[in-house]
Amino acid sequence: MARRIQVLPDVVANQIAAGEVVERPASTVKELVENSLDARASRVDIKIERGGKRRIRVSDDGVGMGREDALLCLDRHATSKISVADDLGGIRTFGFRGEALPSIAAVSRMTLDTCDGQEEVGTRVVVDGGQINTVEDFPRQRGTTVDVRNLFHNAPARAKFLKSVSAESRAISEAVTGLALANPNVSFLLTSDDRTLLDLPAADDASARVGQLWGAEHGGTMLLTSHSENGLDLKGLVQRPDAARPGVRRSYLFVNGRPFRAPRLIRAAERGYRTTIPEGARPWMFFYLRVPNGHVDVNVHPAKAEVRFKEWPRVEALVEEAVRGALAVEESAATFDTQLAAPALLVREGSESVVTADADAQMALFVAGAEANDEAGSPELDVASELEPGALRPRLWQVLNTYILAETRDGILIVDQHSAHERVLFQRLMESFGRGGQEGQRLLFPLTVRLSSAEIEQVVELKSLLERAGFEVEPFGGDTVIVHSVPNPHRYFDAERAFREMVDELTHGSELVRSANNQHERIAMTFACKGAIKAGQKLSVPEMQELFDELFATDLPHHDVHGRPTVVRLSGAELARKFGRS
Repeated sequence: MARRIQVLPDVVANQIAAGEVVERPASTVKELVENSLDARASRVDIKIERGGKRRIRVSDDGVGMGREDALLCLDRHATSKISVADDLGGIRTFGFRGEALPSIAAVSRMTLDTCDGQEEVGTRVVVDGGQINTVEDFPRQRGTTVDVRNLFHNAPARAKFLKSVSAESRAISEAVTGLALANPNVSFLLTSDDRTLLDLPAADDASARVGQLWGAEHGGTMLLTSHSENGLDLKGLVQRPDAARPGVRRSYLFVNGRPFRAPRLIRAAERGYRTTIPEGARPWMFFYLRVPNGHVDVNVHPAKAEVRFKEWPRVEALVEEAVRGALAVEESAATFDTQLAAPALLVREGSESVVTADADAQMALFVAGAEANDEAGSPELDVASELEPGALRPRLWQVLNTYILAETRDGILIVDQHSAHERVLFQRLMESFGRGGQEGQRLLFPLTVRLSSAEIEQVVELKSLLERAGFEVEPFGGDTVIVHSVPNPHRYFDAERAFREMVDELTHGSELVRSANNQHERIAMTFACKGAIKAGQKLSVPEMQELFDELFATDLPHHDVHGRPTVVRLSGAELARKFGRS
C-alpha cells in the first residue's frame, strides 16, 4: 500500500507557520522590532509603504550578525535565545522560537543586510518566497536592516483578508507604541509613505514616554504607582479619577518587559478604582510587572500576545492594590486646584444670573433652531396633548442641573438634558449632511491639538466628513493638527475637548461607533455624544424651553444615539401609588 503521509518541504512548512506568526503587516513589524530590541538596539527606524502591504523596512544599530548567523537565522527553530527546554522558564527576550524570520521570508520578498562590526563588510541575503537567491558582501555599519516587500504576494488567500491601508497603518502604529512603552530607553522612528507617524527620542522613564506619545496634558493626569509582594513587583502609571473619561481606554500591560493582553488584570484595576470614578469612565493605565522565573509562561500563544501566570489571583490582587495605593496617596496630597472640576464642567453655585429676553436671543442654547412642528412627538408620547389645559408651553424646572421636569395634565415628564440634546444634534447633523454639511465657526485663534499617530491617520482619512460636520482640520506635521473652524451647537460647547473625544472614539472604536451604518452616522453619533450639553450644566428657563421644543421636533425624540431613553413619564396614578394613595 502506497504511503499517504509525507513530510512537507521546508518552504511549505514555513508558509504554514507564517499563518500563525505573520497574520498581517503589524505582526511582521512587531516581530522585526522585537528582534532589534533583543539585539540591544538603541535606535529602531521603521518605514512602511501602503500600510505595510507594499513595504516594511526595519533598521537598527544592534549587535548585528556575521555571515554564518545571517544564513542560519532563516532556518526554522534556529535561535540564539535558548538551547535547552529548561531555558523556556526564564526567557527575558522577546523572541525565542526561531520562527519569525523564516516565516516572514516565506511569504514575501525579503532582503537582510547585517553586520556584527567584527568583519570588514556586512552581509546581504536576498530571499524570495523562502528561497535564498543571493548572498553577498554588503557595506554597512554594525546593526541589521530587514526590508520586506510585497507581503503575501505568494499567498493571495491571505492578502485578500488584509484591511485598508489606513487600518493596517493604525495597527502598525499601535504595535510600535506598545513596544516603545516597554522600552522607553530606545529611540523609535515610524514613517508611513514618507510621513512621520512616531518620532520618539529615548526617554528617561515610562512617564516621559507617555508624555511623548500623548502630550503633557495627558501625561500630567497620570499617577505613579508601585507595589511589591512575595517576589512579585509592579510599577506603573494610572490616571487620576477626575481625568478619566468614557470611551476606549489606553491600557498597556508588560511582564518582564514583554507586552501582553489580559482582560482580567484590567478588571482588577477597575476594582481598584471602585467608588472613585463615575459609571462608564475608563481611566488610562500602564502596568510593568516583574515576576520570578517559573512564575509566568510566555509560550502559550502563537503571537506571544498572551501569557499564563502560575498564580493569577496573586497578580490580580497586586494590580488592584497598586491602583488603590496610588489613589490613596493622591487623595491625601490633593490640593485645591486638583480637586476642581474640569473647566468645561465647572458649575459655579450661587452665581446664577438673570437673563433678559434680549440676552437670550443673542445667546440661544441652539445656534440652528428647528422650526415649530405641529406634529412633534410620537405615538409613544404626545407632548402637546399632555400639557396643562390652557398652557401654551409647559412649566419647566431643572433638577440636579441634569434633568428637566415639565408638568402635564396627568403627571410629569422628566427629560435627561444630555440625552435629549444628543438626539437633537444627531438629527440636525444627519440632515445637514444631506444638504452638503453644516457650516463651522471660524476661530480667531485656531486650536493646536496633539494626537497620537493612529488618531492623525483617522483625522486624515475622515478630513472631508469632519469639515462637513463643521471641523476644518489641517495636519501640521508630526503629532499635531490645526483646527481652524468648529461647529457651535450651544454656548457651553468646549470645542477642543469635544474634538479630542470624537477623534479618540472614531480611532479606537466603541459600541456606539460599531453600531453606525456608515461613516456619516459615525461622525454624527460621536459629535452628538461629545458635543451635547453635559449633565451638571445649569440651564436658564428659556434654554430649557428651547431644548424641550427641539427634542420633540425630532423624528425619534424618545431615545438618544445610544438607545437610552431621553424622556420618562410619571403619571398621576404612579405618583399616587408612590404615596400610598391608590
